[in-house]
Amino acid sequence: MINNQIYKYSISIILAFMMTVAMPLQAANAVAPATLSYGSQGPDVPDLQFRLKTMGYFDNTAITTFYGKMTEDAVRKFQADYGLKEDGVTGKKTWTELKKASVNQEELDLLARIIYAEARGESYKGQVAVAAVVLNRLASDQFPKTLKGVIEQSGAFTAVDDGQYYLKPNATAYKAALEALEGNDPTQGALYYFNPKTATSQWIWSRKQIVQIGNHIFAE
Repeated sequence: MINNQIYKYSISIILAFMMTVAMPLQAANAVAPATLSYGSQGPDVPDLQFRLKTMGYFDNTAITTFYGKMTEDAVRKFQADYGLKEDGVTGKKTWTELKKASVNQEELDLLARIIYAEARGESYKGQVAVAAVVLNRLASDQFPKTLKGVIEQSGAFTAVDDGQYYLKPNATAYKAALEALEGNDPTQGALYYFNPKTATSQWIWSRKQIVQIGNHIFAE
């Protein structure tokens, strides 16, 4: 775990980057990303660096189109943590695992929006918890394979259905999203949450409850 001072600095750097850089980091999503290694250049490189940055692996302030030593080292760290071959090459397996555990800029915006829509009245911990549920669903075989698919799945989130999802998220929502992406999961692996004061579904009450954070009960 990084200390609070470094963490806050990292958050501010990422948020500043998001507000000032116009480069389309998600450009590679239209097609399968290329295999990247030291010396590679192109639109897939900033997408890779952004994903690594949101997870705390890439410390360089600037996102670039060049796959240099810092990028290679960041990839090795990610590979080591996720049980992959530590060769510093971003091939198919590394891309697959990275996309399960990270987001590009467009996806970070979506995650912040659902946090703000669903939990802006909750504590900061409660907002991180909502983000964690979304990411837990993304990692599960029971839900759609993309972050957008998880969030916009029919009936999954009330705020999508009632339009609050389209509100502009604040900086706290982005901060909560980034903290969840770095691995903080106050829900201990929950896939669902509900407000016990308003929930009427017998099915949701039948789920194994893990923890209550603010107004939400988190469940498996």
